[in-house]
Amino acid sequence: MVEFTILAGGFAQFIATYLFDSEAGSLTLVKRNPAGENPSWIASHPKNSSILYAVNEISPVGNLQSFLVDSDGGLNLVDTATSGGNGPTFTNPLSTGEVTAMNSIFLSEMGLQTRICLLSTMGGDKIWRLVRDGAPGNFKVQGQINVDAGSGPRHIAIHDNVLFIVSETVSTLTAMEIPPAPNGTASPLIANISTIPPNSLNAKFAAAEILISTPTSQFPDPLIYVSNRNLGPEFDPRGDTIAIFEFKKTSTDTVTNRASANKKKMLRRPPRDIQTSVTSTSRLSLIAQVPTGLKQIRSMSLGPVTSGGDEFLVAGANVDGGVAMFRRANGGRYLIEVARNEQIASRTSFVFV
Repeated sequence: MVEFTILAGGFAQFIATYLFDSEAGSLTLVKRNPAGENPSWIASHPKNSSILYAVNEISPVGNLQSFLVDSDGGLNLVDTATSGGNGPTFTNPLSTGEVTAMNSIFLSEMGLQTRICLLSTMGGDKIWRLVRDGAPGNFKVQGQINVDAGSGPRHIAIHDNVLFIVSETVSTLTAMEIPPAPNGTASPLIANISTIPPNSLNAKFAAAEILISTPTSQFPDPLIYVSNRNLGPEFDPRGDTIAIFEFKKTSTDTVTNRASANKKKMLRRPPRDIQTSVTSTSRLSLIAQVPTGLKQIRSMSLGPVTSGGDEFLVAGANVDGGVAMFRRANGGRYLIEVARNEQIASRTSFVFV
């Protein structure tokens, strides 16, 4: 029997603990840990999984909390600090030991040696480049990477010196080479692809989270997972989707192809024809849209590579549908639901411990 303990934040007054039994295919709610109001985003310490951080997404000023995680997934509060701003939506512990609490913006650490950070501003349509400014905890803006006006860059991730941007307002996944400092607005786009599933709904979509898998012997290709939130007013009974993309280097030019699937239905399996946008050296391809049964899916998390947990992906609903566990199939190119727990309708962030 292989069991995984998962912590889940959300818009309530607790962080939930779940136990996933991969052999039995069960996902059990173990406890609800008091964590203040709206611990919507949680993150684990990069070197010590027994330390957890959470932001309280509240007004007029939010909080950053730290907890110790005990052996059964319970939480013990260590400290609480103000975020210094309204409604912090994100926290990201850095490899330096510093911990961020981001008020409506998202941060990705770019380089361990240079200590450069990239920070997306959804309302500002730019990605700030931050560098150290003296003592630990102090940073300054060194430059920026501009994106299309009105696109709303929400989350970012980096792989092989390529910056991947999920834009909420226009629901796209964009890839570009990381430009040189300080400003870097000259690098051409590698790709800019819609994340919206084929549909005929009267609905507005908003892309949310991005994950990039770590290559292993079982899953040798790094794949990109993007969650699609359907904000309505019309909803698909199969729930929101997770779009799966593949990024590959190639030495040949190709052209943009669009999936030929019936646009009145969301895809149940990878389409034969794929949507591809390329340069002469790289290719980004949409390979699947997987319905999740979740309403307004927000965050996702892959299991730990060290224990083989990366075979699984957990996702939750911001409105309804609870928490769903998926097994990565076909080398990670598709997802198959193996367990679901709906005792708590809404969970918005996850950490495997």
